[in-house]
Amino acid sequence: MKPRVGMLASPEILRAPVSERAGHFGRVVDAGCSHVFVADHVSFHVGIGMDGLVQAALIAGLEPRLQVVVGGYLLALRHPVPVARQIATLCESAPGRLVLGVGVGGEDRHEIEICGVDPRTRGRRTDECLTVLQGLLSGEPISHAGEFFEFDSARIVPAPDPAVPIVVGGRSDAAIRRAGRLGDGWLGVWCSPERFARAAAEVDEHASAAGRSVPEHHGLQVWLSVDANRDRARTRLARGMESIYRVPFERFEKYSPYGEPGEIADFLARYAPAGCRFFNLMPLAESVEAGIDAIAEIRERLHAGSEESP
Repeated sequence: MKPRVGMLASPEILRAPVSERAGHFGRVVDAGCSHVFVADHVSFHVGIGMDGLVQAALIAGLEPRLQVVVGGYLLALRHPVPVARQIATLCESAPGRLVLGVGVGGEDRHEIEICGVDPRTRGRRTDECLTVLQGLLSGEPISHAGEFFEFDSARIVPAPDPAVPIVVGGRSDAAIRRAGRLGDGWLGVWCSPERFARAAAEVDEHASAAGRSVPEHHGLQVWLSVDANRDRARTRLARGMESIYRVPFERFEKYSPYGEPGEIADFLARYAPAGCRFFNLMPLAESVEAGIDAIAEIRERLHAGSEESP
């Protein structure tokens, strides 16, 4: 199976003049991408942030041919009832075009604290939020009394049709269990193909143990840098990642390819046999246009390689 390829709707695209944004997303479609994805943060490390569902709505209105993946939405920082309404509203205008990736946001505890949430509870809150959210998105009235939320007879209609796939991100054992028990797939990051295969198998096992269908939406987010000069590509990628995560690039390097498109396609090709069904690619290049064109070539080479595999 050929993995679907999507790319980040970068700040450079989303902050471009209005007259240019639709053209950028049209170029993404022409590159053969099935989707774009957006991040979600309230105030990450240096105060940066973006609301994933707001951005998804913006993109859905600009380019009707693309699916939008939110990866990963910090659900534990919100109340699940208004989130369900946001999702239902978006899906009325763009049915079948949203995939919700959910994460716990462990890289910056301060971001969680300033939202009034104890970081130690973020896993349990995410589990409870997911349970509530899935109930609400069915369109049926639900009442809930849990550790963090309590309400009677909440209902959100119309229910999204088709249903919104929910993929759960995270590298911990708890995230793997959460993906199996509550998600439609797992969204990995910074892991080897071998680790990806083990995690996908564990997610499937947890789903089966819970009496659920085997998840179908396992994916991987990958930072990359495209340049004919590998040193220049590495420098660009290191600078970009270190400015956001505030840790040395060496911690990410073996999971973050750089160089020419063929090299990057070869790197990604190892994940498809491991169970990866879609890629969220974050390209750093000389320009927005160069990044999109590089993704087009990476996708073409990746799919050509999958056709040649036995």
